[in-house]
Amino acid sequence: MSIETSHVNIPHLPDDLLNYAESVGHGELHIKMDKETGLRAIVSIHSTNLGPALGGCRFIEYNNASEAIYDAMRLARGMTYKAAISNLPLGGGKSVIMRPKVIRNREALFEAFGSFVNDLGGRYITAIDSGTTVEDMDVIQRKTPYVTTTSRADESHGDPSFATALGVFSGILAAVKFRLGKTDLDGLHFAIQGTGHVGYLMAKRLHAAGAKLTVCDMNMESAQRCANEFGAHVVDPKDIFQVECDVFSPCALGGILNDHTIPQIKAKIVAGSANNQLGLIKHGQTLLNRGILYIPDYVINAGGLIEVVGIYHNDSPEKIKKDVEHIHDTVLMICQQAQEQNIDPAVVADNIAAKRIYG
Repeated sequence: MSIETSHVNIPHLPDDLLNYAESVGHGELHIKMDKETGLRAIVSIHSTNLGPALGGCRFIEYNNASEAIYDAMRLARGMTYKAAISNLPLGGGKSVIMRPKVIRNREALFEAFGSFVNDLGGRYITAIDSGTTVEDMDVIQRKTPYVTTTSRADESHGDPSFATALGVFSGILAAVKFRLGKTDLDGLHFAIQGTGHVGYLMAKRLHAAGAKLTVCDMNMESAQRCANEFGAHVVDPKDIFQVECDVFSPCALGGILNDHTIPQIKAKIVAGSANNQLGLIKHGQTLLNRGILYIPDYVINAGGLIEVVGIYHNDSPEKIKKDVEHIHDTVLMICQQAQEQNIDPAVVADNIAAKRIYG
């Protein structure tokens, strides 16, 4: 099953990538080039303090190698914190394959990437992500055992988007309970940015819960699907921030909460599946200053990772579902601590995760 792909949006590319790596406690950076297949890949390992670094493989277009390396590093750090906040025995990593304009042989390219992963000896475990498919993971598996989300599992377990959507939905229930005092979503208005696989699954769950939906996507067919199936109102992507709603749900690529977009937001809560939603750390405080409750992305979107680990440990589907739904309690705990300490929830989540990672 395909995962949506697009050109990535990189906010605030650092002048010196190594200085950035040092500032976020980054551990390792591996680069592989293969002229025969056109492979240009980066594996970023942020930390292995709690276990091997697990994180998906992106296959999307970048303007240059610096963007690709930075994207891999910031995503790897997010995976470290996501595993830690979820109490998983994993470190954080991420891989990026720079998608060429013309793909000569996709199968050969992913075989070469599989050999690259295998050379790292298990320090990094790869998985599906933006632009990659279950079929790609099967090809990688020919060359390395350090891969998950393959077709050996059934669809609901092979594609982590289902668990990601369940986790985000569970976290939204907690945020709505905390901020709005409601125990259900009936009649609430949600603005969903991005209706790819996770965004679509979110829209489906929210519609079933009685929510009103406004959606956008760069792919108009994807947005229209939500209109046809769920009665969603479709707006231009540039207008989604200005929708008057209860919850703004970013479900596309990251870096979208920044100095330009935050003043436009007319929601009481920001909670969605996208990674690295804050353009800069300071933007968590900016949202707090505007009275907007921001649910840290790596907390609420951890369902896919929780499921992958559960499959690896041969947990039952019932246990995995229960573990994913526990995101509700984690979100509620973070919101309560943030209120008590009068700081933004992203800082609370970072402090909890850092204590688990570094002691």
